Amino acid sequence: MDEFIHEPRIAYFSMEIALRNEIKTYTGGLGVLAGDTMRSAADLRLPLVAVSLVSRAGHFRQALDPSAGQVEQPAPWEPRQWMRALDAKIAVSIEGRPVWIGAWLYVLESQLGGRAPVILLDTALDENAPQDREITHYLYGGDSRYRLKQEIVLGVGGVRMLQALGFEIRQFHMNEGHSAMLGLELLRRYSYPAADVQPGEPPYDLPRVRALCSFTTHTPVEAGHDRFPYPLVEPLLGGMVDLSVLKHLAGDEDLNMTRLALNLSEFVNGVAKRHAELSTRMFPGYHVQAITNGVHPYTWTAGPFRQLYDAHLPGWCHEPELLVRSESCLPDAKVWEAHVACKRELLDAVRALTRTALDPALPTIGFARRMTSYKRPDLLFTDIGRLAAIAARRPFQVLLAGKAHPLDAEGKALIRQLLAHARELAGRVPVVYLPDYDLALARLMVAGVDVWLNTPLPPFEASGTSGMKAAFNGVPSLSVLDGWWIEGCIEGVTGWAVGAPDASSDAGPLYEKLEQVVLPLYDVGAPAPWIRLMKGAISKTAPYFNSHRMMRRYATEAYIR
Repeated sequence: MDEFIHEPRIAYFSMEIALRNEIKTYTGGLGVLAGDTMRSAADLRLPLVAVSLVSRAGHFRQALDPSAGQVEQPAPWEPRQWMRALDAKIAVSIEGRPVWIGAWLYVLESQLGGRAPVILLDTALDENAPQDREITHYLYGGDSRYRLKQEIVLGVGGVRMLQALGFEIRQFHMNEGHSAMLGLELLRRYSYPAADVQPGEPPYDLPRVRALCSFTTHTPVEAGHDRFPYPLVEPLLGGMVDLSVLKHLAGDEDLNMTRLALNLSEFVNGVAKRHAELSTRMFPGYHVQAITNGVHPYTWTAGPFRQLYDAHLPGWCHEPELLVRSESCLPDAKVWEAHVACKRELLDAVRALTRTALDPALPTIGFARRMTSYKRPDLLFTDIGRLAAIAARRPFQVLLAGKAHPLDAEGKALIRQLLAHARELAGRVPVVYLPDYDLALARLMVAGVDVWLNTPLPPFEASGTSGMKAAFNGVPSLSVLDGWWIEGCIEGVTGWAVGAPDASSDAGPLYEKLEQVVLPLYDVGAPAPWIRLMKGAISKTAPYFNSHRMMRRYATEAYIR
């Protein structure tokens, strides 16, 4: 560990983190963002160390059944194949008994030479009772008791593990409220001597803890914030912090992990400008700043575009702001050539996965998200007759992908509906649903489609990053004005808005924009006017909506205080 413990570091805590496709420690946007955060830290040589759970049983693999929809299959992986076991072991108390925690080290290596450590916590140890060995097995699995145990291991165990490994931590960054228990461990650590405490006053150095902590909140949906009833919390935590103090910090009715993180953090931010405004209204009295998310430039730029940027805009990986010159520096023919190569690779993958041959000449619309109701994956199919009529005049094809949480009945019903729509449109509009959406498939889709579709119900999209990834590959977005797209949309330049701001529009504006603007431009403009659009997406989106800019802002606003 000597390479990483010689200087003070910022500890970045996240329940999930996307390290590579084979390591199933992620399930969606939160984990992908965490991975991009650490990749940019490696690129920029920022002194971060990430802490997460090993999740050796993964989330699940998704198979698709024409009638049943999503079928979940086990997704285990072997940590020893990809990382090194560390010697340190620490214990936390859960339900009055010690739960021992080991750790694995994974090192993210930048193509620019930097390296960033990731510590993955593991309770699958012989010292533990059988039920405790599985605490770090399942990503977002189990009931509330299981989840609370995981969050104790992540927060309390993570702080103790960093200390045991010899890290000196200058700041703690909580990526969502799952890790807010780390603040309780810091309160325990920074307690005043009993002789210095006035009667009736709590013994904790709260200002010191707040000065050490930053918190990024990710969801504008009240139901999306973890809550645990105190009759569950008390026996599991075992009086780690005085109950009256805990209720003061986390809420009287139940333990709200977001409120706990808010009250224990000096710096709080949302993940887009609108999301910060919504969070301030949800939690009045807190100052929520906005640091809009970004994506890792090298990871999400396909090979053909990497080569193009290397040739004409050298240094773009370290300074993605150089891509602002794309319109004047990138030859049109080379941009189109790179896109054709990406589209060919995607359609080859579609054929391999589904035995469906799509037409490379047709405009391809891509939609790939976590399948849940507020994402509205079915909006495009609201009026099957109208969609088919549009395609009869201007043919196009659709690619879909995404998983629903195993306990999300609505999300799983949406997948069944989408599969049914695909069958209903057969022979009129080719619609293909790709199974088991993961990092590898995401990279192919954001680079290989012609248009990236996003249709969330405002204001429930906190940020969203898939459209940013598409833009690095010259793919414009067709999106509802919510999340990051409020900041990123320049109509007709980076893509198109669906409906008006602050409007939860139906499918009408989507059909109108598709029929009257998007498809006619593709028909007339592949390649010339369409290439201007592609270069607009690159030059106006990629220079700002990247994780290098995001991390430089965290460094100057959250970490250096």
